[in-house]
Amino acid sequence: MGAVIDIHTHVVPSRLAADPKRDRLWPSVELSAGGTAAVMIDSKVFRKIDARSWDVDKRLADMVEDGTDMQVLSPMPELLSHWLPPDDAEFLSDVMNEQIAAMIAEAPQNFAGIGMICVQDVARAVRQLQKVKSLGFAGIEIGTHINGVALGSETLFPLYEAAEALNLGIFVHPLHPAGMERIGASPEFAATAVFPLETALASVSLLAAGTTERFPRLRILLSHGGGALSWILPRMDYGWSLGLKGQMTQPPSKIARQFWFDTILYDPASLAFLADAVGVEHIVVGSDYPFAIRQKQPGAFATRALGSEAVLADNALAFLGRKHDVKKLDRAGAANSLSTQGARAGG
Repeated sequence: MGAVIDIHTHVVPSRLAADPKRDRLWPSVELSAGGTAAVMIDSKVFRKIDARSWDVDKRLADMVEDGTDMQVLSPMPELLSHWLPPDDAEFLSDVMNEQIAAMIAEAPQNFAGIGMICVQDVARAVRQLQKVKSLGFAGIEIGTHINGVALGSETLFPLYEAAEALNLGIFVHPLHPAGMERIGASPEFAATAVFPLETALASVSLLAAGTTERFPRLRILLSHGGGALSWILPRMDYGWSLGLKGQMTQPPSKIARQFWFDTILYDPASLAFLADAVGVEHIVVGSDYPFAIRQKQPGAFATRALGSEAVLADNALAFLGRKHDVKKLDRAGAANSLSTQGARAGG
């Protein structure tokens, strides 16, 4: 199998101090013993994490086990903080981008970067894109809405125009999904059941507003296989044929092929359905590393489901917008080492 690029992985800095001078929703990281930590927001534990969120050596070891040769690093979605005041958001963006850049510098042939900006202040965000570009990142990560502002809103068009001009992609990740109240007091279902619906809402907003047609060279990556989008495209096509077109000049299923999609669907039949709906050319390997919902051995999963090696690296390099010198990790050596350790333990 060729080199494998995992385009959907997240990082959290090991040091992010609480700051009483900043907004109450300013996130911080509290380290504990044994390489564990907690992301704190509003004095509450948002998520417990471990050193894999920032430790390059631990990530590389897991990549060997996963059969992955390069990870594309992006912020943990909650840290995007689209609800912070702009000054706080810009400062936090710089912190996160510096963290990602430092990790890439430790293993530049095994890591690439997707950064963050202060999207809630579009003029400021456009200026920040230059910083993202100068760091050599492939693009930015944003939520499925910007603190309630739909991604198809014309207020965001200057950002899309600037990203397109700078050859920077946009990675869309579910954040504070709609509809949680409809499932009752079960927040644990947000990531598994509601995120795919949230991504579909954002995708429809982008399609209906004609965003993909207005910015045809802008690369937009939809996380988690685009969520429910592929399943509703036939219904949207039928509505389009009846005149329910929004700003779309072509059938939604055709325009949707301009999006990019990761492979985090867990089920081969679901991934094959996605490929049938949108084509395989814009499907890229993803895992959601290092969180519990992570899909292990994502490259092998994608190859089995799609029968195509292009999804392993070629498609990812196309989304990243430039060539990367990817160093293949020594999976055979790691397997031999584990085998030797097992023999010694048995002897």
